[in-house]
Amino acid sequence: MATTKTVFVLFGATGDLAKRMVLPAFYTLAIEGLLPEDWVLVGNGRGDVAHEDFRQHVHDVLTEFGPHPEHGPWKDFEQRLLFAGGGFNTDSPGSLLDVIGDARAQLGADAQLVHYFAVPPSAFTELTRALGEHGLAEGARVVFEKPFGTSPEGFRELDRTVHKVLDESQVYRIDHFLGKEATQNLHVLRFANELFAAMWNNKHIESVQIDVPEDLGIDDRAGFYDATGAVLDMLVTHLFQVAAEVAMEPPATLDAAGLQSAREKVIKAFRPLDPAEVVLGQFDGYREVEGIKARSRTDTYVAAKLWIDNPRWRGVPFLLRTGKRMAASEQHVSIVLRTPETPLPGLPQQSNVLVFSLSGNGAIGVTMLVKKPGVELEVEPASVDLLLGKLPDAEPLPPYARLIHDVLLGDRSLFTRPDGLAATWKTVQPLLEHRPRLQKYAPGSWGPAAARKLAAPHGWILGD
Repeated sequence: MATTKTVFVLFGATGDLAKRMVLPAFYTLAIEGLLPEDWVLVGNGRGDVAHEDFRQHVHDVLTEFGPHPEHGPWKDFEQRLLFAGGGFNTDSPGSLLDVIGDARAQLGADAQLVHYFAVPPSAFTELTRALGEHGLAEGARVVFEKPFGTSPEGFRELDRTVHKVLDESQVYRIDHFLGKEATQNLHVLRFANELFAAMWNNKHIESVQIDVPEDLGIDDRAGFYDATGAVLDMLVTHLFQVAAEVAMEPPATLDAAGLQSAREKVIKAFRPLDPAEVVLGQFDGYREVEGIKARSRTDTYVAAKLWIDNPRWRGVPFLLRTGKRMAASEQHVSIVLRTPETPLPGLPQQSNVLVFSLSGNGAIGVTMLVKKPGVELEVEPASVDLLLGKLPDAEPLPPYARLIHDVLLGDRSLFTRPDGLAATWKTVQPLLEHRPRLQKYAPGSWGPAAARKLAAPHGWILGD
C-alpha cells in the first residue's frame, strides 16, 4: 500500500476518460486498501461545481461504470473528494490553488502532489506550463495520458515543454496496455522459464501477431477519434509498446531502469514502416456518425508489418492490426512458431502457437500438434489455456488501477520514456508522410481484404 499522504489532482475530472477509467480505478484501489492512509482527490474543470455536487457526480459515475459505491467504503471515500472550478491555465489558476491549500491544511504541507491529465493531448502543453507558473510542479508526479504528442513535431515540442518544468523522474506517461496482467507476463513467462527463453528468437519463431480488433464504434467520442484515428490512437501507442515487450532483450533487472531501458533499446531497432506494408481502412457508415466530418479521411483501421533490425528478430515479421466495428473484440499476442522439419509429412501451418490474451485478467494459451488417440498415426492441433485470474491467491488489478497504484508508489517500470517515444515517431513517420489509400470495409468484418496479403502466406491467427 502507498503510505505517503497524497493530494491527487484530476484534471478533466468530469470528462469521459475520468468517468470510464480513472475514477473507477481510484475507487478500486480504495476497495482493495491500496490508497495512502491520508489522501484527498481534487477534481478540476472549467465549471463552478460545489464539492457536494462533484461527490454526487462521482457516485453516479461509479454506479454506471463500477465498482458500485455500495461495494466499497463510499462514506469515507466521498468525504475526501473536492472540486476546484474555474479552469486552470497560465493566466489563471481558478480555485485550484485554494482547494489544494485546503487539502494540504487537512493532510499536512508535505503531502505528495500527483497531477493526472485526463484531458485531450492538445491541452497537455498549457497545463504543464501552468503547473510551473503557479508553483505546483516542484516535487510533484505528473501523469500524461496517451498519445504523448500527435505528430513527431508535436511530440518534440511537448517533450521540450515538459522538461523545462519537470524532471524526467517526475513524469509518468501512461499506456494502459503495459498495466495488463498478460502484458507483464510477456516478459515474466519468458525470463522465468527456459522452455520459452530458449526459443525466443528468429530460429524458432516464424511471426508475431499483435491483434486488437474491436466490435465497438466511436459514437461516444467522435470528436476525439476523428482528430486522431487508429494509427495515433492505437498503433504508435499500445501496439508498438506491446511489440517492445515481446521483442526486448533480457534486462539487467526487472526494476524501472532495467525494464524501461530494455523496451526503449529495442524500439530504436524498429525499422521505419514501409507504407507499402500498411493497410488503412475506414468502416462503411463512419462519416454518417454524429460529430464526424462529412468528408473525413480518418482511419478507423490499420494493419502493418513491422520489422526489427537486430540479430534476434531479423527476418521475423511483427504483424500489427487494430480497428473499429470489426467482427470481434479481442486483444491477442500470438507467438507463431516455425513448423518443424520432421519425418511427419504435411503438418498444418501455424499449429504451434503461444497466445497471450490481454483482455480482462489475462490468459496464456498454447496450441500444439499431438497424436490423435487411436490405432492410426494422425496428428491434429490441441489447445490448453491458463486463466491468470484463477491462479491460487490471484489478486489481479485492472490496468488503470495497477498503473495509478504504481504512480502512488513512485514506480515508473510500466511507463514510457521519451527516447522510446521519439523512436516510435521515427518508425511511423514514413506512414504519416505517405499515407496509403484509405480502403472501405464492412462493419462486422475483419477489415479490408488487402490486409490478408500482409500475413501471407499463412494468414492471421484471428479471423482467417
